Amino acid sequence: MTSILFEIKNNIGIITLNRPDKLNSFNREMALLLQQKLDECQNKEVRCVYITGAGKGFCAGQDLAELTDPGCSGFNVILSEHYNPIVTRIRRLEKPVVAAVNGVAAGAGANIALCCDIVVAAQSASFIQAFSKIGLIPDSGGTHTLPRLIGWQKASALMMLGEKVSAIDAEKLGMLYKILPDETFADESMKIAVTLSQMPTRGLAYTKKLLNISFTNTFEDQLQDEDVFQQRSAQTADYKEGVNAFLKKRQPKFKGE
Repeated sequence: MTSILFEIKNNIGIITLNRPDKLNSFNREMALLLQQKLDECQNKEVRCVYITGAGKGFCAGQDLAELTDPGCSGFNVILSEHYNPIVTRIRRLEKPVVAAVNGVAAGAGANIALCCDIVVAAQSASFIQAFSKIGLIPDSGGTHTLPRLIGWQKASALMMLGEKVSAIDAEKLGMLYKILPDETFADESMKIAVTLSQMPTRGLAYTKKLLNISFTNTFEDQLQDEDVFQQRSAQTADYKEGVNAFLKKRQPKFKGE
């Protein structure tokens, strides 16, 4: 059984974390396979990426059994070869990435979800910065992402206390886009990916790039970069199709070009 399931369907790269008996916790094989599948999503056919978990959990973070194995290479390898490349790929991927959090998202699993472009959660899902419970610090970009989503005080408290956050509270805090009912979660979360896969892919990629650089840009720099990327957007075939469809009062048919 492979630890990552992958298929391309309707221009969506569907990635399923697949160690359900371990709540999809990461071992080396799974981390490297996820990187490989994210790379495959650079394929022009893929216009949106959808990441979810098999079984009852999204991802419980690092598999501690592997971590405590005498043959484990240590955190320098785990971070530099596993988690850092995963979150970097997600942020650099020039198309939207949807995290469909179907159950518990803990530790690195939570922070990988939170670095995605759109996060939706099942009503029964939960998030936990579990690191402090075993004397570690939040990784996978969590110390960068979480305070920007919910503010310094809330992020500091959640990371230090290691409290579980329900999907309802996560939505209120601003950690995710919306909650979906458990019974319809798979279908409704996939509808979001379908919508994104039919939108102007280049324009979405430029939006994502602008959001990325907004963390370090001054306001004046951001205005200049918006000018650059707006001009690039206006040169795409999808922009021309969107304007033409609007003027003719019909639905646009975007091709991601």
